[in-house]
Amino acid sequence: MTRDLKAIKGTKDILPGEVEVWQRAEEAARRTFALYGYREIRTPLLEPTELFQKSTGSDTDIVVKEMYTFLDRAGRSITLRPEGTPGVVRAALEHAMVDRGEIQRLYYIGPMFRYERPQKGRYRQFSQIGAEVFGSASPATDAEVMQMALALFSSLGLERTPLQINSVGHPACREVYKDRLRAFFEPRREALCEDCRRRLETNPLRILDCKVPSCAPVRQDAPSILDSLCDDCRGHFDEVRRHLELLDVPHDVNPRLVRGLDYYTRTTFEITGSGLGAQDALCGGGRYDDLVGSMGGPSVPGFGFAIGSDRLVLALSTAAVEEPSTDVYIVHRGARTLSEGLLAATRLRAAGLAARLEPDARDVKKQMSKAAASGARYALIIGERELEEGTYALKRMSDGTQRSIAARRWTQIEQEVRDGR
Repeated sequence: MTRDLKAIKGTKDILPGEVEVWQRAEEAARRTFALYGYREIRTPLLEPTELFQKSTGSDTDIVVKEMYTFLDRAGRSITLRPEGTPGVVRAALEHAMVDRGEIQRLYYIGPMFRYERPQKGRYRQFSQIGAEVFGSASPATDAEVMQMALALFSSLGLERTPLQINSVGHPACREVYKDRLRAFFEPRREALCEDCRRRLETNPLRILDCKVPSCAPVRQDAPSILDSLCDDCRGHFDEVRRHLELLDVPHDVNPRLVRGLDYYTRTTFEITGSGLGAQDALCGGGRYDDLVGSMGGPSVPGFGFAIGSDRLVLALSTAAVEEPSTDVYIVHRGARTLSEGLLAATRLRAAGLAARLEPDARDVKKQMSKAAASGARYALIIGERELEEGTYALKRMSDGTQRSIAARRWTQIEQEVRDGR
């Protein structure tokens, strides 16, 4: 390996200091989701390409442009997962989880892969925290899941996370709306980007989700999908809003919010964060009542979301992240004292105390300086004299108080360190 080797474009190393922020976010997700009755599921990074073509939509940017797809040695088309929901649905079907007549609440945490232009908060290998619930068509479920996402952000200290909601209706509603969109955009075709001109023929809803700046003014006066909803879909959306108000969840209706995936039905939502620039979406999701059935399963409704972990970490302040706390820094000198120091460190860790030791160190003064810099509460000093006398020197770093304790009275050392925490 040479120094010229670097991480692949669109990927990044997550180093100590930042890793702790990731751990904090993931641990908060696990705690929050458990409160709502969700259990973790882990699916493979590799899935059959057909899974995403069927579920995500053959006309979506993900499938058309962004998937990492290759043939394996058996000639099968394999794709690195670009999103989490299809794999969770596939696993739920394969293991008959949705055949039990019970509501299934699942969450996942892990990496995804899309070949897209890297920018702040967007990478080709990125991570998502997602949640899926199968078996409930109730508008109350929609509201509770959105409340859960906001509860996670609140637990992390993120308070400025506005929620936007919309309804994209069911397929019959959308066909009516697509016709209205085609009629609106056809005279404006030449002002659209190349991709949106193609979308005009295949799925004009994608135009509303286009990120090309020049398309924004073109769609500004486009008709609202809320005017094309059937009575059932309109009633569902009204009930979602009523439950959000009951749960005291602030929200805004955004009739342009359609999300970028074909499987959504009825409710869609997005939660944004501050200080993230143009890529400010922290979380997005919605209802997908037809997805399980379209993949060969029973007619089971679903609702879920995904959080972009990279953007979430950007939104969290790293100023409060500290080095791992050290209870005892072991200072030694020479081969004999190193052996004793290793045994002492082992005993401290077994007692649940954080111990640090530098095996290659020899100079006592330098080790004491490192002990102070590490924030250690105590230094346990082991020299030749201590070995001969069968003692340890325990120094409290806050005030420099040092005393000798017999090695046979080890529990006294542990207790004093605990009391000094």
